[in-house]
Amino acid sequence: MPSSVVLQSLEPLTRQALIDRLREEDPARLEELWQAADAVRQAYVGGEVHLRGLIEISNYCIRLCAYCGLRAPNTELTRYRMSEEEILACARQAHAMGYGTVVLQAGEDPMLSREMIARLVRRIKESLPLAVTLSLGERGAEDWAAWREAGADRYLLRFETSNPHLYRKYHPPKGEERETRIEMLRRLRALGYEIGGGVMIGIPGQTYADLADDLLMFRELDLDMVGLGPFILHPRTPLADPDFRVLVPDGEQVPPNELMTYKTIALTRLLCPRANIPSTTALATLNRGQGRELGLVRGANVVMPNLTPPRYRAYYEIYPNKVCIQESAEACHACLRSRIEGLGRPIGRGQGASPNYLARTGGAGGDSSA
Repeated sequence: MPSSVVLQSLEPLTRQALIDRLREEDPARLEELWQAADAVRQAYVGGEVHLRGLIEISNYCIRLCAYCGLRAPNTELTRYRMSEEEILACARQAHAMGYGTVVLQAGEDPMLSREMIARLVRRIKESLPLAVTLSLGERGAEDWAAWREAGADRYLLRFETSNPHLYRKYHPPKGEERETRIEMLRRLRALGYEIGGGVMIGIPGQTYADLADDLLMFRELDLDMVGLGPFILHPRTPLADPDFRVLVPDGEQVPPNELMTYKTIALTRLLCPRANIPSTTALATLNRGQGRELGLVRGANVVMPNLTPPRYRAYYEIYPNKVCIQESAEACHACLRSRIEGLGRPIGRGQGASPNYLARTGGAGGDSSA
């Protein structure tokens, strides 16, 4: 367990304490936070950095989310959908590089049918010793059950904000749906998935109190994975229009910057000590020199090398100017491996299931080498 000397300067993480920590600017106090988060990370999930091979299988999407460049009305985006054989080739590449997990991510694409994804998951699981994480948006309970039955291990569904007003404004529903993503995460957990959620940091209208509530929601949901990234404006979304944005009083808007992302990662680690937390591509986009590395020494323990073929990668444009959109998978792997080893951290082995999930399930459903 972390040394009491490391943690003694940190007050109990009440809502107000979280707000105060999110507002913190004093370098000495921030250094205390970084050290505490790093110590908790080492104690609960260890020193290994787990690599998840990301495959962005389709950028078609039927949704109207105000923050995302994949939104259906963006007619300037070249759309693509990978074939099953292309996806399987990427999965084989992940295994050859030593990864224990592949992440199949897409916009909310109806052509990725229940049967097609179930077949794809079965083919991966039958031929490769990989965990399969799905990040395919809001689907029906029958889809989620079928994919779990086929062997899918994890499901990522970021809820983006726990503020109901912001959620409805920026994430309009499809049809007559009544469940929020927070409720969907509870349903996914009941199906036996290792569940991941997360939020955008600094989306217009997000106050410090909102972000503190998001952090507390991570703990309430007992998340196994938490994905955090700064809001990066896409010019072909409604949020590019200042008149569309939700406004808050002066001094209350959370800035969508690098420092705020590190604070949120560190506080998430303290609240959810056994969760897997990635240092994201969005962080590397803000700081191409050492964004991922700083995330890893401030609480994170996962990175997600992109295995999407370069001919498709530039079109998975949730936000613009993403890092590494032209690099080959081999070059991305070599770069990240060098960066991680430069921190003195070992590359994780096995599937790297969340210790939180393993504790909840008694070790079922994943590799215990996390």
